Amino acid sequence: QVQLAESGGGLVQAGGSLRLSCVASGRTFSTYAMGWFRQAPGKKREFVSAIRSTGSSTYYADSIKGRFTISRDNAKNTVYLQMNSLKPEDTALYYCAASRLGVSFSQSQYEYWGQGTQVTVSS
Repeated sequence: QVQLAESGGGLVQAGGSLRLSCVASGRTFSTYAMGWFRQAPGKKREFVSAIRSTGSSTYYADSIKGRFTISRDNAKNTVYLQMNSLKPEDTALYYCAASRLGVSFSQSQYEYWGQGTQVTVSS
């Protein structure tokens, strides 16, 4: 069982930056691929970014490519999402998720989810 806790969300002006963190419980964090997803009001939850268990490869949605960076520190059981040049359309509840099956763009591949952290970008 893995428990995930996100933090780092908040209110920021367009063009600003935030860094989200997701801390995982347990000793097996380094065996999980990790993903970030987001859900805006009235919309379906969507893929944002993912990283392999070793951190060797990263993946991004086209909408955030070049602005967001995913990373992880397996010694700290933590995955990060650095978000720069934020836009109002980035406003959403951001979730981190863990997958033992490997990195995926599909939500169904992720077994464990955090409660989410709210990111609001004002124009």
